[in-house]
Amino acid sequence: MSEILVTGATGFLGTRLVQKLLESGFTPGSIRVLARPVSVRNGARDISPWKGQPSVEVFQGDIRDPRAVVEAMKGISRVFHLAGLVSREREDGPALYRIHVDGTRYVCEAAARQGVQKIVVVSSSGTVAVSRGPTVHGETGDFAYKVVGRWPYYLSKIFQEKLALSYYRDRDLPVVIVNPSLLLGPGDVHLRSCQDVALFLRRKIFGIPNGGLNFVDVRDAASALLSAMEKGRAGQRYLIGGPNQSFAEFFRRLEVLSNVRAPRVRFSASAAMAAAKFQQVLERVTGRRFPVRPVSVEMSTCFWYLDATKARSELGFSPRDPEETLRDTVEDVRCVLAARARGLS
Repeated sequence: MSEILVTGATGFLGTRLVQKLLESGFTPGSIRVLARPVSVRNGARDISPWKGQPSVEVFQGDIRDPRAVVEAMKGISRVFHLAGLVSREREDGPALYRIHVDGTRYVCEAAARQGVQKIVVVSSSGTVAVSRGPTVHGETGDFAYKVVGRWPYYLSKIFQEKLALSYYRDRDLPVVIVNPSLLLGPGDVHLRSCQDVALFLRRKIFGIPNGGLNFVDVRDAASALLSAMEKGRAGQRYLIGGPNQSFAEFFRRLEVLSNVRAPRVRFSASAAMAAAKFQQVLERVTGRRFPVRPVSVEMSTCFWYLDATKARSELGFSPRDPEETLRDTVEDVRCVLAARARGLS
């Protein structure tokens, strides 16, 4: 009988998590993944890392279907809830809400009825660790409504966290929230988390924004999820991230590792916002979509800085050298772009 359920197991982080679970030596049939039928049909790309593994039971179902979630939860004692949609587009707001909020409600309700021992819910550092200035944030701050409230992805993640924690408060469900920063590293076959690196390598980024970012290796984030299941305290949030860097420093490092010249022009927050608004108008008039989306320009004016001290001290989180992460990301993204150019993905 399966004892661990993983939702979102075919995604960038979910794939790495299942690999980590397999490496931990779980017995046959002990891991169940909830995967949409489309993910199973596209198994050569999506679930091949564990295809044929006797330890993994693939349960076909959709996180947006409460009946499927209830069935997938039967016999489960621990849950990793990673199912999500990575999108910066405002028009994806309804889909983001259905997956992140409704899906989390179905998972938490089924887990509460099942009486699971612990559920680790993966959110985003952007729910709390973002500001207009270079402030470094910890776990105790308020949700960043004023900054991210107009971006459906982060707003849906805020609602997801609030909902999951309400099950801890009102139903005694042992929920642990893990908030990774930008995920980089090898294995992002859809180039969603690594989309900015892909744009850089394609020479589609023409200016340096004045904001800053934080990133974490997907392999280290997967290890942190295992630690959160083992050591994380119920009702707590853990920020998972690596270095805080300005975009200027980030692009400089990519230039050194890739031999692709970084942009030299810098623009202020006001100039970036004006450019984003002009681009939105231009896209509406011409029907053309630019590679760098207006919302990405807006986000680049913010500082996504965090302090992962709590995860280091309580979970034993220890991220690798960021140069290794960036080097592996560049190599992997180049492989994906080359495969796309050849029509292989």
